[in-house]
Amino acid sequence: MQGQLRVESEGGDVKQVKAAIERFARESDGQDLLEYGLLACLIAVVVAAGVTAVGNAIFNVFWSSIGQAI
Repeated sequence: MQGQLRVESEGGDVKQVKAAIERFARESDGQDLLEYGLLACLIAVVVAAGVTAVGNAIFNVFWSSIGQAI
């Protein structure tokens, strides 16, 4: 008897999960959030590359000046 109740309970859980997935697929809020996340990652990569390039240029300028002074 318990086995039958458990199977029915699992069937209900599967239906709820399936319904939740279908609702999520219909909504566009998740897609918008994903797009903003990807945009934020792209901006972070560009900023990191820019800071690295500027940092290296500044480092080279100062160390060449210091090297000539020594």
